Amino acid sequence: MTRDKIKPPSDAKPKLLSGGNPQIAKADGNGPVQAYIAAMPEWKQDIGRRLDALIVRTVPEVQKAVRWNSPFYGIEGQGWFLTFHCFTKYIKVAFLNGASLEPLPPIASKDPNTRYLHIHQDEPIDDARVAEWIRQASKLPGERMF
Repeated sequence: MTRDKIKPPSDAKPKLLSGGNPQIAKADGNGPVQAYIAAMPEWKQDIGRRLDALIVRTVPEVQKAVRWNSPFYGIEGQGWFLTFHCFTKYIKVAFLNGASLEPLPPIASKDPNTRYLHIHQDEPIDDARVAEWIRQASKLPGERMF
């Protein structure tokens, strides 16, 4: 006897992985990124919306996708330049070629090219500085898009 797999209803909320990171299937486009943002827990959802809007305002031609349960932002033909990911106490914004940005984003990575910005609850965000990093990062060759 075989059991039919039970599919969750289409309105089921995505599973939250460790640290509250939404589990969203790999897909291209704005829709999966918006699903990720909508599933971000608590205060992180507002920050996700704010980051997404800032990226789109700064780089109107940006391409979006979800990879490895994180939204990715890139330029067609150049590659991904930014991603973010939820952790328990902060959102980690990764500038994939952040070591080339001026001034450097504050947090180093094991990857010498990547730099991070951690956004914690109730901490002010310097939108102008983040937008400048986004602008600079979007002009650099990025990580391969696939």
